[in-house]
Formats: sequence, C-alpha cells, structure tokens
Amino acid sequence: MPHTSSHDPLKQAKLSDEDREKLQGADLSLRKADFSLKGYIVAAIAICWSLFQLATASFLLLDTLVIKAVHLAFAIGLVFLTIPFSKLSEKLNSDSWRVRLRLTRIGILDICFGILASVCALYILIDYDGIAARSGVPIGRDLFFGVVLLLLMLEATRRVIGPALPIIATFFTLYIFTGPYLPDAIAFKGASLTRFVSQMTMATEGVYGVPLGVSATVVFLFVLFGSLLDRAGGGAFFIRLAISGLGQFRGGAAKAAVLASAFTGMVSGSSIANVVTAGTFTIPLMKKVGYPSHKAAAIEVAASVNGQLAPPVMGAAAFIIAEYVNVPYVEVAKAAAIPAFAAYAALLWITHIEACKLNLHGVPKSELPSFTQTFKEGFHYLIPVLLLLYELVVLQHSASLSVFRAILLLVAIIIAQPVIRARVRGTSMLRGLWFGFTELLGALASGGINMLSVAMATATAGIIVGCVSLGLGQQITSFVEVLSCGNIYLLLIITALASLLLGMGLPTTANYIIIASLTAPILVNLANGVTIHGMDIVVPLMAAHLFCFYFGIMADDTPPVGLAAYAGAAIASCSPIITGVQAFLYDIRTAILPLFFFFNHDIILWNIHSVPLGIFIYLMTAIACMAFGSLTQGWFFAKNTFLESLLLLFATVVMMYPYLLTGFFLPYEDRFWGYAAGLAALAITWLLQRIRTGKILGNTGAATL
Repeated sequence: MPHTSSHDPLKQAKLSDEDREKLQGADLSLRKADFSLKGYIVAAIAICWSLFQLATASFLLLDTLVIKAVHLAFAIGLVFLTIPFSKLSEKLNSDSWRVRLRLTRIGILDICFGILASVCALYILIDYDGIAARSGVPIGRDLFFGVVLLLLMLEATRRVIGPALPIIATFFTLYIFTGPYLPDAIAFKGASLTRFVSQMTMATEGVYGVPLGVSATVVFLFVLFGSLLDRAGGGAFFIRLAISGLGQFRGGAAKAAVLASAFTGMVSGSSIANVVTAGTFTIPLMKKVGYPSHKAAAIEVAASVNGQLAPPVMGAAAFIIAEYVNVPYVEVAKAAAIPAFAAYAALLWITHIEACKLNLHGVPKSELPSFTQTFKEGFHYLIPVLLLLYELVVLQHSASLSVFRAILLLVAIIIAQPVIRARVRGTSMLRGLWFGFTELLGALASGGINMLSVAMATATAGIIVGCVSLGLGQQITSFVEVLSCGNIYLLLIITALASLLLGMGLPTTANYIIIASLTAPILVNLANGVTIHGMDIVVPLMAAHLFCFYFGIMADDTPPVGLAAYAGAAIASCSPIITGVQAFLYDIRTAILPLFFFFNHDIILWNIHSVPLGIFIYLMTAIACMAFGSLTQGWFFAKNTFLESLLLLFATVVMMYPYLLTGFFLPYEDRFWGYAAGLAALAITWLLQRIRTGKILGNTGAATL
C-alpha cells in the first residue's frame, strides 16, 4: 500500500528500530507497508492524488489556484493520516506509556485534524467569489479558516520534515507582528492580523505562491515518474548495471556506487531514498573490497546528495528556479549540467584516490553480473528516461508535458512486463496482468506518499516568502547589506554560511527558497558593481539562484543533523557523525563550484550555444574539480608535497576561472589560455611525482585502473 517498493531496503540493511524511525520521519518513501483498513484508505487517497495530478497535466483544464489548493488539501490530509504526533521509539515507562501510546499512533484527533486541514486548504475555492469580492478585507470566517490552516500546516510540516522549518516560519511571523516594538536597528513597520492572514491564505503571494505552484504542477509528476521507474525495476537495474560495468576496476565498488547513485538520483530527487536504495548493495560491496565503513558510507552519501544537482529533477528546486528566474526549465537544466557532472567526475576520481591510498583492488569479474546480459535485460528501463530527455531537449516541450508522456510509457511497461514474463514462463497471463495492475496502483500510491515532504516544505516556505513580500524583505536586504559592508565577496561567504546553517535542519528545497528569496537579488545587485581587471562583471540571476541552491544541497550531509549521513551510517554500522564529516569533506569539491561559476559564467553555459565549446568547458571544469579533489585528499598519482599542492591549487583556480590569470595581459576573448596554464601545472605535478617515486608507481599507489 503506501510503499515505494515490494522490498523494504531498510529491512534488507537490518537497521535498528531507532534508525528506522529516524529515517522514516525524514523520508516517507521508507515507511513500511500498512495492510490495515487505514492503510488501504491512505493508499486510495494517495492514488486519487496521483490520478488528479496526471489529469491536470493532460485533459483536465483547471485554474492554477484550484490545482494548488487541491494539491495542498491532499498533502496535509495525508500527513495527519500517516504520521503520528510523535515518533518516540525509546522504551516507555509506567508513568507515561498511556500518553506516549496516544502520541505515537494515528487516532481520532489526527483524523479530525486531517479533515479540518483539508477543508481549510480548500476554503479559498469553497468561497472563492466571496473572498474575491472582499479582497483585502476578510471577515471573521475568513480569518478563522486562515489561522487554522496556518497552524495545522505548521504542525503537519513538523511531522513530516521536523521542527526547523516551522520554527523559522514562526520566527518570521512573529517578526511581522512585533516589528514596531523592536529596537530601531531591527525595527519593522509590521502588519495587522487581517492583512497577514489575507496575504498568506487568500492570495497567491503566501501559501499558494510560486513554490507550492511548482510543486503542484511539475514536481509531483517527476516524483511520480521516479516512483514508477523504481517500482518497475529501474532503480535495481541502474545499480546492477553500474556494478557490472565498474566493479572489476580498482575501487570499482565505490565507482559503481557513484554511478548508480547518479543514475537513480537524477530521477528520484531524494538523497535519503537514494542512499538506502543504492547503499544497501554498494556499501557492503565497498566494505568487502577494503574501504573502511565510514568511508564506504560517506562515498554513498556524497554521491546520493549530488544526485540533487543533476538534471532533470534536482530535488524539485530546478523547477522553482525556472519560475523565479522566469526562464524555460531546459535553461536551468543546461546551466546545471556542467557543474553537476563535473562534481560527479571529481567524486569518481576521489574514490580512485582512496583506493590507491588503501592499495585496494576490484571485485573479481567472476563474482560480478555480466554487463552485456544486465544491459539486455534492463534496456527497456532506459527508454522512458531517453524519451523524457528527447521531449525536454530536442522537442523543447514543457516539463509537465514531457514527464507526462514518459509516465504513460512507464505505465505501459509496468503493466506489460509481468504479462510478457508470464507468457515466456508459460504461466497465466491474466494473473500477470493483475500483478502489473497492482504494481501500478502501488507506484501511484508511492508517488503521493513520497510527495508529502516536498508539498509541505513548499507550502510552509510560502509563509516566509509571503513575509518577505509584506515588506520584510527590504528590511532584511538593508540588514544584510550593512552586515556585508557592501562587499560582494563577504556577502557570498555570508550566504554560503547561512545556507549551511539552515541546511542542518531544513530540506534542500526549503533551504533554497528561503536563502534565494532573501539574498539572490542582493547578490546580483552587489556583483554587478564589481570590476575585475578593468572589466565590469554582469552576474545573471541564474548564477545567483544556483549559488544558493548548491550550498543548500549540503543539507543532507552537513553534521550533526545530515539525515543522509544517518542513513549511510546505519547501513555501514558506523558513527553518523564521522560519516557526515567524511562526506562533507568529499563534498568540498561541490562547494567550490558555485564560488567560481558565480563569476565565470562559462561553467553554467551562459550565452554559450556551441556544443563543442560546451564539451570543452565541461572537460576543463571536470579536470579542475579532480585537481581540487587531489589537493584536498593530499594525493595525485602519489602523496603530494607542499610544492605539488601549490601547483594543484594553481591549476584548480586558473581552470575554474582562467580570466583571473589571463586578464592581466590578455583580452577577455583569449581567456582560454588560462586552461593551458592549468594543464601545464598538472603536467608538472605529474612529472615531479613520477621523478620522486620512480617507475614503480603501482607499489606506491599509482592511479592505474
């Protein structure tokens, strides 16, 4: 029923009840199947939600506000029906067990709250004409439903993603009401309860704003696409394909983990689900070939978190970026492509470095599945992905239409697959058809359940966006500008630190929405006054939003709260804090990318339309990221000396932003000579290490496959 797969990866990993509770609270895709009457009711509601979203993407033409309201009603109702008030897992003592038992189970009160919350979410439609007629002057009934919706929405968000986002939203709300009474330095004119509720719940600048609209019209379909692909067997196919293709090489198990997580992360958009899906197989395999437990878990965590960088899903943020920047989605995917795949290339290199340092070898080929056979058996799983990319890139259809057509193909695969297998095996084809139909229903239910965290995060983030649009944004802008002293470099550091700080308790999408709403316009305004080597810098809004997003993705492995690190550590049976720290160190290579593409817009392919030039820039960026990986790991083809580390640093900087070097003596058009200087520095580093270590590179950990 509300379950993403017929096999529970958490059960396969033999996690403790405490670990299971912690992860299930963070990612609904990990919840166990419920075959009770309540479970069937929840599954039926989730299926209806999925069918509604598919209908609005095809034949059902509705106003966007209607889609948002129904979307929120489904989400908030399902949260109260599936997640109890508390997820306490410790042993109950005699004095409190009755109270705790009520709090850890879905009761009548939760059902009533779910129904009331759904009605409040739909109230804007129920009395649409009346609300429109008295716009800005709500009556008592309007205020009642608005306040109740906000309170229940904060509680639902707390249940599904934790307390951090509701606390931040509450802080912004209190600031609105207490602003006039604060000291002059932070005082704000504030707003009345009438204006606040009207803005938040009866207009499109609060709860029903852009973030929820993107969740309702595009993100749901991509999450459903990922659920259907996983249910059909695509997730397992990607893992087997990566292991069969790379497992035999040095550090091949880790390389397979990176590749498998890249494939699954591109369509799932969930780093936690990615860790427990791919990590169940890859982490034990990495440990088997000799990787320490915490490094095996950290590699899987870093690879899974980076899945949110790679198009097409990008953890739901890509579509919100497209709305904020007012560009087609394909432009966001284009801008994100080089940084994402360069980060993955660098992580592959880091896994190789770790294997060299530990003198590890690959898995014997006899113990691996056949790559050719694996590819033949699962090639049909690639067809929906290829269709999606063809629709988006070649035909340039809208994201919702493209993924809808890919979903239709996946539905056909899910239903036809067991029928074909039944015919080959000589069993009942009718039984195979029934099995395919039940698998489809399970995938539709999973799509709804998996969307709860995204839907509630975007709705609650709308409160913060609404507070900013009430005038608080100007106050915060002035405060941030004063704090940064009008210096763009200091502002970049403040924005990055704020993203990392919020990332300790917020999911990626919510983190991005908050930081981008507050700082992206300031970043662009300040940066456009910067001059480098006599050339005025013009920073596109896309670069600022991607900067905020990239630091936001560190949320899932930022110690001490990174939930993806908890997932990986639970599978590897090691400390989540040590795993989080190690994963964070691996992800430093990701953190430097936005620091450079904020000024070097070649990396995000801004105003670059040549395919060969784009490939060249990707190769140079990937090599620069690999050089930085060697710098941070202290190993290139052998252990680095201080001089070699300086050369690697030089190569990283000039290949990430070649104009920093050539701008002193060459015009901007000749900036590509900087790449030559970086490659020369790498060649010198290699030569120095070869001279120092001699020809016996294999015995000193040389980077050979």
